Amino acid sequence: MSTIGFIGLGQMGYPMASNLVKHGHTVRVFDHSEKTIQQLVTLGAVAAHSPADAARDAEFVITMLPNGDIVRDVLLGKDGVCEQLSRDALMVDMSTIHPLQCDELISELAQHGFSMMDAPVGRTSDNAKDGTLLILAGGTAEQVERAKPVLLCMGNELIAAGGPGMGIRVKLINNYMSIALNALSAEAAVLCESLGLSLDVAIKVMSGTAAGKGHFTTTWPNKVLKGDLSPAFMVDLALKDLRIALDVAQQTQAPLEMGAKAEVYYRAASEQGRGRQDWSALLSHVRQLANRPDSL
Repeated sequence: MSTIGFIGLGQMGYPMASNLVKHGHTVRVFDHSEKTIQQLVTLGAVAAHSPADAARDAEFVITMLPNGDIVRDVLLGKDGVCEQLSRDALMVDMSTIHPLQCDELISELAQHGFSMMDAPVGRTSDNAKDGTLLILAGGTAEQVERAKPVLLCMGNELIAAGGPGMGIRVKLINNYMSIALNALSAEAAVLCESLGLSLDVAIKVMSGTAAGKGHFTTTWPNKVLKGDLSPAFMVDLALKDLRIALDVAQQTQAPLEMGAKAEVYYRAASEQGRGRQDWSALLSHVRQLANRPDSL
């Protein structure tokens, strides 16, 4: 069993820390809420009086905090973790912060002789309570292997994301896609209502198509990521269908802001000569906009 400092006992942090206690670790906890600290003490945790105190004698220090500025202050500020952190300990930030700020923290701690990795989580507060979080581990192979037994006290699946700072990157991209897709789904639901279509019927249909399953797991692996742009469904056909949806939405007063932005992408791709390529060729167009090299 390990001695662990845990800082940040919010909706996710509290159950995560309690699961570490349940697995027999010595967990020194700190939070701005004294009441929350005491609740965890009744479960077997040890109260810490500052971030530095939480780090005392710790083999691991875990932070689960609202933003990167708070993480930095907790690590490097007055009474911060680094005042007591052993050079042999491993610092693990499980917060969702800006990835470039994460890079800066990893670099700054390394300059002070400390080892840090990122391991943000996926899933919900219910999963945090059950110990079934998805752990997105960003670190060296040695760091991930060292932290794995501790991290799997809080989750039931760990993905090594590919190096320091990569955990928060994949978390950010996953959340970006999910959040944007939620807005698109809301537009589609309102369009169903505007056209008098049962949402249950739409859900049944889309659960078996790329609309519901997502392109990352359907069209892209079979086409664009293999370098195959021969059309299964052409850009120009997608543009035609999208424009029909936008027109009917305008006539039925259904807002399709996400759809309108997509039309800009498809139209530009068509105008650049990609109209008869597979609709997954949109990736090449967006790469061009971002000045990224396109392998296709």
